[in-house]
Amino acid sequence: MIRTDFRAELPSTLTPWTIGSGRIEQAHGIRFVINPTPASHYSDAQISDYAGLSRRAYPWSPPMRMTVRAWASHSADQLRGTAGFGLWNQPFMPGQTWPRLPRTAWFFFGSKPSNMALAYGVPGYGWKAATLDATRPPFLALSPSAPIGVLLMRVPALYRVLYPLAQRAIGVSEALIAADLREPHTYQMEWQPHSLTFSVDGRVLLRTPSAPRGRLGFIAWLDNQYAVVTPQGALGMGIADILETQWLHLDSLLIEPL
Repeated sequence: MIRTDFRAELPSTLTPWTIGSGRIEQAHGIRFVINPTPASHYSDAQISDYAGLSRRAYPWSPPMRMTVRAWASHSADQLRGTAGFGLWNQPFMPGQTWPRLPRTAWFFFGSKPSNMALAYGVPGYGWKAATLDATRPPFLALSPSAPIGVLLMRVPALYRVLYPLAQRAIGVSEALIAADLREPHTYQMEWQPHSLTFSVDGRVLLRTPSAPRGRLGFIAWLDNQYAVVTPQGALGMGIADILETQWLHLDSLLIEPL
């Protein structure tokens, strides 16, 4: 279990990390801050509970519940880069030649020009509850036909019919969060072996059977990166310029097995 209001020292299981203009402030909560930064420099501020662990030793598996009270300096249409808190498998591990396929269950923000359009009918940017498991056998079985699938997805009528099937195969579920990022809200995620439930201020936002498999680690962060991944084959990554200081603030964190 992790229970903290961040008023004292960080729990020993949480490791802070910063790069570029990113910094961490700890007083009446924990704040991930990025100062004005050009698009030529990557900046990040984060905490995680998996530093130094092999993926099979990551701390969390179902059934468990995460509860976070948080807010940010800017609204969802003004914040830049990516931000959020939740669970993932850290696909890009230092010293690893090839990345792992991602598995995630988290509250995730991505600003334009991010366009990770993985859920049919949901924009590829914004403040979301989201889950993904690209290691699911149905997705791996479809992978050899991906080049043909990308071409088919460029036909709007075929995209409407075929992509929901591919979305289920990859275990993607998403829902936009209407709650104002600038205001304190309580975000909760309950992970069961075959379901995920996301709630904001006690109201269910997303309930889905698309639960990732395996063990995951906790992360909370703010950076100035963006990514593009679409069913039509658009791929890209980059760094957004930060014109004014921005931050993500966590007032409390509770992660508990059920």
